[in-house]
Amino acid sequence: MATPKAEKATKPRKAPAKKKATVEAAAEPIVIRPTHEQIAALAQKFWAERGYTDGDAEKDWLRAEHELTQIAS
Repeated sequence: MATPKAEKATKPRKAPAKKKATVEAAAEPIVIRPTHEQIAALAQKFWAERGYTDGDAEKDWLRAEHELTQIAS
């Protein structure tokens, strides 16, 4: 007479251990970008300071973006 095979109890598998954050990952700089509205408001201020003269909208925008980025970092 054949005897039934003993069933092995299966243990639930553990989830793989999560990797810890390395020092390098923590050292990455956080870049905070100004919003479109913030840049537009400052560029408009620069335009007003120039007496609302035409022709430098791109310069005003880039200056505003640069200044706001410098403040955020």
